[in-house]
Amino acid sequence: MAQFTMLTSRIMPLPVNDIDTDQIIPARFLKATDKKGMGEALFADWRYNPDGSPRPEFVLNQNSFKGAQILLAGDNFGCGSSREHAPWALTGFGFRAVISTSFADIFRNNALKNGLLPIIVDAETHQMLFDLVEEVPTLALTIDLASQTISFLGGSAVFPIDYFSKSCLLNGVDELGYIQGFEKQIAEYESAH
Repeated sequence: MAQFTMLTSRIMPLPVNDIDTDQIIPARFLKATDKKGMGEALFADWRYNPDGSPRPEFVLNQNSFKGAQILLAGDNFGCGSSREHAPWALTGFGFRAVISTSFADIFRNNALKNGLLPIIVDAETHQMLFDLVEEVPTLALTIDLASQTISFLGGSAVFPIDYFSKSCLLNGVDELGYIQGFEKQIAEYESAH
């Protein structure tokens, strides 16, 4: 898993509430067992016309937001089914973090296990970020995982994250990698018992 410590990036706004995992990655792409190429299928039904050509009005297809690694989404992001392909598609496209006022629990857990940081902010900060991006489309913000803060033009906000997930992201390890970090202590315990 990719390590996440600090990120400064532009924001891509997607002010749509209740985006479910079938919208993030449609079911027809779930046959894949590999993360490779998942970014191309991200929001496929919104992003492409039936003939496969890109819809220029959709934010992922707009040159002004190319390279943004932070997705600013509406409320209740990642609801619906539990497909792990959703964070695969988001990270495959290049996102490292998603900001919303809430996330579905299963999506949140899948995101954290795949190096994608789900950041919860209050409704006032959420709206203020949308307003800032509208005023300054090239707006960048900085996410500092160690201090659990996002810094933006004119301020900052603190976000919650559990210790275990934070530790895994900061060290770039998954659950197994975290356990392997205690190999010496485990060996000592085993030899003593």
